[in-house]
Amino acid sequence: MQLTEKHQEYWRRNLTLTSVLLAIWFIATFVVSWFARELNDIVIIGPLGFYMGAQGALIIYVLIIWFYAKRMNEMDKEYGVHEGDD
Repeated sequence: MQLTEKHQEYWRRNLTLTSVLLAIWFIATFVVSWFARELNDIVIIGPLGFYMGAQGALIIYVLIIWFYAKRMNEMDKEYGVHEGDD
C-alpha cells in the first residue's frame, strides 16, 4: 500500500512528537536518577533528587501522557483520521 504525502507527513510528525517525549521520559527517569546525589544538594521543599524519585518523575509521566493524547487528538482532526464523536 502506497502512503500519500499527507500520510507520510502525519507519521513523520507523530514520530517526531514521540521521539521528543521519549527523550523527556529518558531524562526524567535515568538522567535524574544518575545525578540524584548531586541534586540532593538543591533543596526546594526537600532534597530535589529524592523529590524527583518519589513524586517528580510521576508528575512528568502524567504530563507526558496528557500532552501526547491532546496533541495526537489535534493532529488526528487536522489530518482527518480522528474517530467520530459517537
